[in-house]
Amino acid sequence: MEKKLHPILQGMIPLVEGIAKTLGKNCEVVLHEIKDNEKSIVAITNGHVTGRSVGSPMLDVGIQAIRKGNDADNILNYRNKSSDGKTLKSSTMFCKNEKGIIIGCLCINIDISEFMIAQRVLEELTFTDIKGEPNLGDTTTNNVNDVLTAIVSETLELSGKPVAYMNKEEKVNIVKKLDDQGAFLIKGAIDYVAKILCVSRYTIYNYLDEIRVNG
Repeated sequence: MEKKLHPILQGMIPLVEGIAKTLGKNCEVVLHEIKDNEKSIVAITNGHVTGRSVGSPMLDVGIQAIRKGNDADNILNYRNKSSDGKTLKSSTMFCKNEKGIIIGCLCINIDISEFMIAQRVLEELTFTDIKGEPNLGDTTTNNVNDVLTAIVSETLELSGKPVAYMNKEEKVNIVKKLDDQGAFLIKGAIDYVAKILCVSRYTIYNYLDEIRVNG
């Protein structure tokens, strides 16, 4: 007699294919049933990522987590490896019934091996031996104290994100770090930082007011 799947898990089966198709062929989505000592796959899409199919067992990370019982926490955005050496970015989310008992889990495994290769290539392409800010073609910028230029350059480098992709909160954080280092005591700093962050000098003043009000 065929075992009946819990209704909660049955209702999640469409999600498996939906998530996998949305994120592409490198994304494996798996639904496990956890019942007594059985921990096996009941639905899977893009199983080629880990070489598994319906009926295959759970990976070690999930097995270790459920040993904690019904208090097991979701494990999100962790690094994992497939049996054939692929590097995976994974998340394991537990499914509970109305009594709070774990009955299964939804797992997402994204093969990021190709992205890691691309990342190394991009790092090599963007690496430079000489660090410094580009000449913005402005006399205010060109006359700025070298110490200020060095402080701003180092602070931006540590942020690890190009200015073009920064939101307001991130720019305020840059201004706070510069203020903590005394950068704005240097003549011309407001105009220089405004140019670098692609905002007006009045915006920098507003950022500083916001920082000082909030401590």
